[in-house]
Amino acid sequence: MSSLLQKVRGSLKKGRTHRFDVKHPDFSVAKRRNFKRIMLPSGRFFILPIDQGLEHGPSDFLENPACGDPEYQLRLAKEVGFSAIAMQIGLARKYWQMPEYKKSVPLVLKINGKTCIPNDSGPFSPADATVEEAAALGAMAIGYTLYVGSSDQDDDFIQFRQIRQAAFRFDLPVIVWAYPRGKEIDEYGGKNSLAAIDYAVRVAMELGADVVKFNLPVFPKDGYQKDSCFEKYNELKGLSEAEMLQKVINTAGKLGTLLSGGDQVSETTALHHASLAVKCGIDGVIFGRNVWQREYKAAVDFSLKIKKILLK
Repeated sequence: MSSLLQKVRGSLKKGRTHRFDVKHPDFSVAKRRNFKRIMLPSGRFFILPIDQGLEHGPSDFLENPACGDPEYQLRLAKEVGFSAIAMQIGLARKYWQMPEYKKSVPLVLKINGKTCIPNDSGPFSPADATVEEAAALGAMAIGYTLYVGSSDQDDDFIQFRQIRQAAFRFDLPVIVWAYPRGKEIDEYGGKNSLAAIDYAVRVAMELGADVVKFNLPVFPKDGYQKDSCFEKYNELKGLSEAEMLQKVINTAGKLGTLLSGGDQVSETTALHHASLAVKCGIDGVIFGRNVWQREYKAAVDFSLKIKKILLK
């Protein structure tokens, strides 16, 4: 066992080094209220995202055609009691604003997005809504996708700065979808590798996010490319799934942390991931396809099981 692995593993035994604190002095009274409106009574987030229609296209709805209607997700969110729903502005205006949903399902407005048609060699997610529009709609927070490692990263940083500044003026929490992407990311170990996700989460913290959303990290089969900025992570081979997740949560520091569900997996696997995340100190989950690609009753039952874990 390398000395670096011993050091990191030893630090992880102490658990989460910081906790997300909604009463942090950086947050205004109004911002604290908005945070609490998108949290469960346990203080954890339970967010249902439906931004995949833009990001992935209608193909995500083919397996369960009923879920292609945004009211499917809104009914789910209302019945189960999700702490919030995340969607683009078009869906928010046409569907979320209906009284039966607006009064019972808090909104996280996804403020940027892109399609999956261009390849991901240099992805950039342009702003498609403004913070002013989010505030006018009654959103409690905004969501922003940040592509760390993209060749268009410079423009992404500038765009995010402008949105973060506007969100501060309107007392709206900023949730960052921290996604490692780009040619180098693929070459260095992959977008879901521990090093890439760890770095993306740190970038979100450095740039001023309030909450960060990330995928479950894995260790790449072939390790990390030598002479890359991820090379040192080769010494961390041997960390367990829980230890890798704990490492990323610790990297997030005082940010709120959200585990992304990603592609649909079995109910057993998804419940395991949620339970593991809570044990590691996660602040919530944001599961989309793992929820609404299931038939409605199964989706409700599954969601209630996840909610039970988050309420502990």
